[in-house]
Amino acid sequence: MARNIDLLIISPGNNRIIYQGLAKEYSAIEPPVWAGLLAKFARNQGYGTYLMDQEALGLSSEKIAQNTHDLNPRLVAIVVYGQQPSASTQNMTMAEEICSKIHSQSPLIKILLVGGHVSALPEKTLNECDADFVCQGEGPHTLQALLQLDDLKNSNQLNKVPGLWYRENGEPVFSQPSPVIPKEELSVSLNGVAWDMLPMDAYRAHNWHCFDHINERSPYASIYTSLGCPFKCSFCCINAPFGKPSIRYWDPNFVITELDILANKYGVKNIKIADEMFVLQEDHVIRLCDLIIERGYNFNFWAYARVDTVKDNFLKKLKQAGFNWLSLGIESKSKHVRDGTDKGHYDEKDIVETVRKVQDAGIYIIANYIFGLPDDNYESMNETLILSKELNCEWANFYSGMAYPGSKLYDIALQKGWDLPKKWHDFSQHSYEQLPLATDHLTAGQVLSFRDNAWQEYFTNPTYTTMVKTKFGEEVLDHINKLSLHKLKRKYSA
Repeated sequence: MARNIDLLIISPGNNRIIYQGLAKEYSAIEPPVWAGLLAKFARNQGYGTYLMDQEALGLSSEKIAQNTHDLNPRLVAIVVYGQQPSASTQNMTMAEEICSKIHSQSPLIKILLVGGHVSALPEKTLNECDADFVCQGEGPHTLQALLQLDDLKNSNQLNKVPGLWYRENGEPVFSQPSPVIPKEELSVSLNGVAWDMLPMDAYRAHNWHCFDHINERSPYASIYTSLGCPFKCSFCCINAPFGKPSIRYWDPNFVITELDILANKYGVKNIKIADEMFVLQEDHVIRLCDLIIERGYNFNFWAYARVDTVKDNFLKKLKQAGFNWLSLGIESKSKHVRDGTDKGHYDEKDIVETVRKVQDAGIYIIANYIFGLPDDNYESMNETLILSKELNCEWANFYSGMAYPGSKLYDIALQKGWDLPKKWHDFSQHSYEQLPLATDHLTAGQVLSFRDNAWQEYFTNPTYTTMVKTKFGEEVLDHINKLSLHKLKRKYSA
């Protein structure tokens, strides 16, 4: 077949191995934002571009390899991200499988890997998979420079491509660091997602996101209004592609044009703001909210915030603009445990006050807790569970402490020889062979068992179920009761 595609972008994903039985009904199916950004970026440069979203299309790795062979692109870019920063790692298993299948069927087609995980571990990634290239960095400069080359096998040309790892005489070689796109150029260089390349009718919001309309989870979209995070939590890997803690904002006047497309062309109501830290910079938040309010859109947003970034003057505007859910990283009741992970300078009183003022503004809360941080013991984990039940937020995520590639904890784990999952997809919080970190006081299995039991205790707690019935109705309560019947199978439970 004659080549008419310069670039094939593939977003890998397999919810079945990541979420087990939860994948069929309860987990979200989220548009691959980074893949969509890079697809539009490449098309803007004049390159024939095609995008395949594995999860949304339900494609096997064999089918993707066959489609790739038929399209015969000059370059394949496998963009390894996910619904949150850690999901880049859990999607690596499928990314490696796709690499292998394409390499076997079409050995002349060159493959580039891009994403948070591969940027954190570029040399290891190149050594372990059948990709020809690995991008260390956020991607656009590397992708553009590669597509401009006459010969993708010429090392004299490859060494001029910023952010590129490749092989020379069988050994991994790094070209040179790639700069991030300056804030003032974001709206030009990364001017939105190629929504028209995505199967927009296939995406589905998280179940809790739609508790006010549980049977209307589609259509759904996810967008960025900023990149990166200025904070330095030791368990977080968000900044791996960006090189350091930092944050860059798209201008709200640009962001609203993306929201216009989603509302007017695709009829999207449910939207996730994928920014790692949306509720932070007052001018950015208020300006965007005002633009949404002016247009009168009926969006149902959720976004991330922190206990120490939610200010009173944000809340009324956020609610008016349709921000019905805010996700707060509470992590642990123990300030000592939080301090050990560089997580904020606030106490339990601040947590309670922030939760209540958000709820008083009519905004629901997704509260995030982590069991098994390095200083945790049974007492501190149980205190966190008790706090979660006292706060009784509309939704809660319970995580086990994990050392994700790209995080400070991962570097510490390697230095100290801590046990880590053997397969990349087992960095998922819900996988069968998930192996959380042991603490100074507890084994990995003890942490995992506590986490799973805590989840069950929270979601079957009469205080919680009564609140859900009162706020959201019998249908949502039935949904949660059915969800609580799903017991995750765990290899390493104590």
